[in-house]
Amino acid sequence: MIPIRLEIQGLYSYREKQVIEFDQLTAAGLFGIFGAVGSGKSSILEGILLALYGSTERLSDRGEKNSMLNLQSEELIINFEFQSGKNNVNTYLGRYAAKRNPKKFEEVRPAEHTFYEKVEGQWEPISAKAEEIIGMKKEHFKQTVIIPQGKFREFIDLTPGPRAEMMKELFGLERFDLSGKTGSLLKVVKEEKIRLETQLSGLEGFSKEILEEKSNSQKIQKKDHEELMLKLQLSETQMKQQEEIQKKAQQLKVFQTNFRELSNKKPEIEEKRLLHKEFITAKTYLKPIWDQIHDTQKELEKYTTSVVDCERFKLRYIEEVKTLEDEEVELKSKNQQRPDREAKIRDLKKVLEVKRLQVKLDEANQKLETLKPELESKKASQNQLEAEVSTLEKQSEDLESPDIKVLSELQTALRDWGIWEEDRAKLEKIKKQLQEEIVAVKNNLEQIFSKLPSEEKSLETWQKSQKQLILNLESERDQVMQKQGLGIHVHLLEDGKPCPLCGAVEHPSPLKSEKEKVELKAKNEEINQEKNKLEGILTLIQKEKENQIHLENHQRNSASKEEEILKIEKSLETMMEMISSHGISDASELKEKVVSLTNAGRDKEKIQQQIKSLRQSWNSQRGDIEQIEKSYQTAQLSQNTVFSSISSKKEEIKDPTFCKQFFSKTADQIEATILKVEADIEEAIKLLEGKQKVLREKREAQASNLTSLKGFEKLKADAQSKLETLRAEYEKQKVKFGFENEAALVRLFEHSLDAEKVDLEIRDFDQKFAITESRINELKAEDGVLEFNEIAFEELKELVIQLKENASSSQNSLLLLSEEIKTIQSQLENKKLLLETFGQLENRESNLKELERLFKGSGFVKYVSSIYLKELCNTANVRFMKLSKNSLSLEIDDDNTFWVIDYLNGGKRRLLKTLSGGQTFQASLCLALALAEKVKALNQADQSFFFLDEGFGALDRNALRVVFETLKSLRHENRIVGIISHVEELQQEIGVYAQITLDPEKGSQVAYSY
Repeated sequence: MIPIRLEIQGLYSYREKQVIEFDQLTAAGLFGIFGAVGSGKSSILEGILLALYGSTERLSDRGEKNSMLNLQSEELIINFEFQSGKNNVNTYLGRYAAKRNPKKFEEVRPAEHTFYEKVEGQWEPISAKAEEIIGMKKEHFKQTVIIPQGKFREFIDLTPGPRAEMMKELFGLERFDLSGKTGSLLKVVKEEKIRLETQLSGLEGFSKEILEEKSNSQKIQKKDHEELMLKLQLSETQMKQQEEIQKKAQQLKVFQTNFRELSNKKPEIEEKRLLHKEFITAKTYLKPIWDQIHDTQKELEKYTTSVVDCERFKLRYIEEVKTLEDEEVELKSKNQQRPDREAKIRDLKKVLEVKRLQVKLDEANQKLETLKPELESKKASQNQLEAEVSTLEKQSEDLESPDIKVLSELQTALRDWGIWEEDRAKLEKIKKQLQEEIVAVKNNLEQIFSKLPSEEKSLETWQKSQKQLILNLESERDQVMQKQGLGIHVHLLEDGKPCPLCGAVEHPSPLKSEKEKVELKAKNEEINQEKNKLEGILTLIQKEKENQIHLENHQRNSASKEEEILKIEKSLETMMEMISSHGISDASELKEKVVSLTNAGRDKEKIQQQIKSLRQSWNSQRGDIEQIEKSYQTAQLSQNTVFSSISSKKEEIKDPTFCKQFFSKTADQIEATILKVEADIEEAIKLLEGKQKVLREKREAQASNLTSLKGFEKLKADAQSKLETLRAEYEKQKVKFGFENEAALVRLFEHSLDAEKVDLEIRDFDQKFAITESRINELKAEDGVLEFNEIAFEELKELVIQLKENASSSQNSLLLLSEEIKTIQSQLENKKLLLETFGQLENRESNLKELERLFKGSGFVKYVSSIYLKELCNTANVRFMKLSKNSLSLEIDDDNTFWVIDYLNGGKRRLLKTLSGGQTFQASLCLALALAEKVKALNQADQSFFFLDEGFGALDRNALRVVFETLKSLRHENRIVGIISHVEELQQEIGVYAQITLDPEKGSQVAYSY
């Protein structure tokens, strides 16, 4: 993973949006992020972890977003652009955003955590998380790529179990955990072995001896079966011949029985033959004439009845036509009076119109009487309003109008005066508070400087002197440690033999190790005391800087408030010059003047409003008067028009005498009379038209009846002539075909005989009789039919059945024996294959048990993990021995526990925990670099990134120099290293860095060295 760009806003001390351009920092290979304690350096790593894994180091995964979000910010936004994947060719963007609840400041809404990938220059959202993109969990990421403050030696402090688990997850060693797979394979083998044992136990009853015995038995049964089949074949042939003879003998009996039945039925058939002949003759020659005679008789009766009916209708139509003609004459006379009756109806309608106009005339008179007093009242009120308006206009002219511009200026001055006085009081109060705080800060600074030794000029020189003192003490301690290391070899010194270190053959004063131990302990205690004192000096420097910042801020704010007070006083002076021109000297006079001008303007405005209201009332009443006058004129016009219409309508009446009586009646009575007369006229018209229609229809019916009478008389005569001719022909045919008895002939006509059915029955009988007689003669002539013996045939049939049963039983027995032999052969082959497979499974089971024992308890994974750890130690020792001047090296035992080989103590082992703080830091750094190198190789990347957040305070100057030489050398290995620290010496060693400062107003700010 290579960082490119980080945007932070709203995280911890980062109030405003800040951008860290990693692409420019990482170009140097080794870069730093420096700043004072609490400036926000470590928050950069927190932001990276938050953008990648959604949680920070300080708050872990507890979700305390309120503590994480800047208290002066409403939202938190982090955008982290980085490269990852194989050879870091893919570019990704991790985004983390959270907002406060506007209604509840302490509550932070759920955060949005998303990832994007740059595809063809465009950001596209992806569902993958950091574990998939980077290839490691957060815990491993903090141990191999970004190491937060206080977590640098975490890898060393891990116990063997978690350390091996970390190696397993980091390098994918779970692929070597074959215990589960081996157990599964062993389980399958055992199950297969049990299955084969079960199959073999079921095959114990199959052997070669049993197979040979069954084969011999099969040969004997086969021979017996062939002899039995030969006997069956001969018996079946004889039986087929007897079956044919039996069929013919049975047919002979059936035909003889049928012949006797047909002979008994022959007399009945002859009778039917005679009846059929007579029925056909009568039906063919006599029945048609007989039917025509009956039809003609029915027609004659019908025509006779029709002639009688027509004679009766002829007389009735004469009477009805005469009656209708008389009624028509009466209705014609009534309709001739229609014009006179219609003229009287028109006169009555005129009377009705006059009555209606009279009602309108009364309404017009009533309206005139109502409008006249209302009009006079409105005019009097109008005159009174005009007088009131004149009075108010005169009063308004007498009042003086105030100058609006002057009034506005005075009102503004009065308002500003109050605001400025209030603001000046507030500013004076704030200024006083700031002065008190300035005094307090100066007191704090005096207390800090009071602790400065008299020989020191400043806290910074005191800090440098203290550091130099610590370095001198550490140098003295190193000399004591070297002496102590040489003391290990004192036991090797012998007089006359060369020293292994200097080569001298004489050893007058060998070292005493007890003295060096006491001296070393004293030096360490003295160094620790001086380091604690240095920490106190650093704390004083930090407090001094903070108080200086507070002092500058308070002084700047106090000066700003003083300027604001002067501005307010200048504005008050300008305003006093303006109001003095109006004869006003103080605020009370200004207020009285504004009230006086305001009241004067308000009184005149009130009168103007009254005048306006009265004018509106006058205009409103004027409109009412005009409306009433218009209505009065309309009523007068309507009165004259109606009166003229009444006179005109009376002149149009034709019969005044007839209409005089109706003027005293109501309109409803007149309308009822009109409707009654009109209905009577319409009814007379309809009655005349209906009567004329009925008369026409009766005359048409009378003419039609006379025509029908003539036609029916002719048809009656024709029917009588035809009937006589048919009767003569019928008698002639009776004599010709010999039918003398009329009753017998009629019975033949009415007989229900089915001629076709009877004819078919006769012909069918003749055919059956001839066939039966012929078939009997043929069967008697066949050989063996008359001599057939039924008992002998049944005995032969039973013999054949018995032979078939014996043959079938023999065949089944032979088939079963053959199948049994095949089964035995198949099972013997299967048994042979199963025994071979069983032997192979036993060998495989033995091998898998041995592998299971080896892989049990992740033993193989631990073995591979220990190999990785040993390689890690070998890689780390290349740098660690250089840092420790070849006096120390790292080693890991079979239990994955770190040990230190101390070459100054005879190469003996001791626990890694026994190292000093500086040595532990060196070992942790070398292991971290080695681990990062392995991860780089695992990810197949050309470059790798390593971020370290440590103060380096535990190292002396020489150790610090060696460490930085080591870190600088990483650039030649295409490695990128970032360091976060507040130590100033580091800033001198690293040329490319980002400087983090904490601004009281803006929060953390980022600047660069380039």
